[in-house]
Parts: sequence; C-alpha cells; structure tokens
Amino acid sequence: MLADVHFSDPILQKVQDPLLEAKGISLKMLRLDLVHPLVSGNKWFKLKHNLAEAHEQGYQAVLSYGGAYSNHLVALAAAAKLSGLRSIGVIRGELVEPLNPALAFMRAQGMELHPVSRSDYRLKEEASSKAALQAQYGPVFDIPEGGGNRLGLLGSAEISSFIKFSRSAVAGYVMLACGTAATMAGILTSLQGAARVLGVSVLKGADTLSPQIRQWLVEQGQNAPCAWEILRDYHCGGYAKATPQLRQRMHTFTQMSGIALEPVYTAKMIYALYDLAEQGYFPKGSEIIAIHTGGLVAM
Repeated sequence: MLADVHFSDPILQKVQDPLLEAKGISLKMLRLDLVHPLVSGNKWFKLKHNLAEAHEQGYQAVLSYGGAYSNHLVALAAAAKLSGLRSIGVIRGELVEPLNPALAFMRAQGMELHPVSRSDYRLKEEASSKAALQAQYGPVFDIPEGGGNRLGLLGSAEISSFIKFSRSAVAGYVMLACGTAATMAGILTSLQGAARVLGVSVLKGADTLSPQIRQWLVEQGQNAPCAWEILRDYHCGGYAKATPQLRQRMHTFTQMSGIALEPVYTAKMIYALYDLAEQGYFPKGSEIIAIHTGGLVAM
C-alpha cells in the first residue's frame, strides 16, 4: 500500500533574492517536490487517502482523468504501481505517437491510457460515461480529475502543518498554482492564522475555481477561512501553454535559487509572484511561502 512507502517531510527553503529583499519581501519555498522521487508534490497528499480507500473497499484498479500533460495522472500511475493497483487514465484528446514525456511515463508505470474526444471528456461525470468505463475495465475506484474530492481535500489539509511564518513577518502570503484548486481548498480548511492565500490559475477562461472552492469549503463546514483569491491573469495562453516571458522568468529563478520549476504549474506561480512584487502588491515586511507542487517527474 502507498501508506507503507517512505515519503519525506517537505522542507521550507529560504530563497535569497536581492530583488525581493530590496522591496522588504521574504520568500520561502515549501518543497513538496522533494517528498518522493516519483509521487511528488501535492499529488502525494491528494492521492494517499484515495488509494487507501480503494484498498479498503477491495478494488484492484483505480481510474482517473486528465489531459495529455496531467501531473495528476503521472503521479497516479506511479502511486498505483507502488500500491499494487492497476491504473487507467482517461485522456482528453488523441494519443499522438511518439507519446510526450508525461504520457510515456504513465504507460511505463503500467497505466492503461484511454483517450476520448474533448466533447466526450466534458461528459466524464455523466452516469452513462462512468458505466461505459466500468463495463470496459471492470470494477474500478473512480478518482476525480486532479484528485478533487473529499479524500483529496483531506490529504491536502495536511500541507498546512508545514506552512510556518516567521514571527517577524508583517503580513503572510501563501501562493500556489491551481488546476482544479483542490489543494488550495484543502489548505484553506486547516490553515491557521491571518495569511492570505493566492491561487494562480493555470487555466484560461472564466473563473470556475472560486465557486468550486466555496462549494468545497461549505461541504467541509468552513464558511469563513482566511482570506484568499484566485489570480486569473497568469495562464500565459492557457493550460500547458508558455510564453517567452514565462520561460525567461523560470530560467532566471532556477539560476538564482537552484530550484527547478516546470512551465505548466510552478513557473506560472513564480511568474505571478514576481509580477505582483514589481507592482507593489506585497507590503514591506511581507513573508511569502510559495508551494512547489512538483510536476518535474516526467519532464
């Protein structure tokens, strides 16, 4: 079982950046990317209770959903293999050979790739769609896209225990990239103190994440958590899209800090962080804890 696999507690790493320090801003990175070489980042937290429940209910296979670059499916493929479970990934869009690194990794971990059209993918929560998958693959434990369910939130809530601000901080901010925002919602259910949580959406289009977060918080009995907001202007063209400016910021940050980023999630969070700092968004004396949510395994 996944619970029997050794995972390391994430470290809170100080980032020494003269540009931020000149503005009176302290930056720390919560290194969730270091908890395990294959099941890294927030994915471990979102999957641990889901896979434990699958075992508890006697399932031999797990199934979930995502795009061709899904960090969630990458982690699920590895976690299922470590747990002795068969895995099926429902992929949005066609499988183009040769497979990209993410899809190739999923297949190498034993995940069965099930491509569906984008129109069919939008119907993935319909009972008829789920019944068809069950008929094809047999009894499977269904995990929502991105691990966005009660069990995923339960695991994500544990991340809050590693978020620790200095006593000298005038204002505390937590920043993370968001795809489904399940991790952010889980953190909000358990984060104590007056920190403001900023979620950087990696998706282009209308804000569907804020209503989803509010719904999850109500379901968890959290009507008045700490302040939070979704930032929608840093998607750089949409999911898995990147601009030259994003790649330059990613390269500059890695060169300065020694911390590797990936362009789908964490680089967009860092891009937003520095843009906000340049605009004077963070008051002098602020401390920012940026969450590295992994995603480097199949790059």
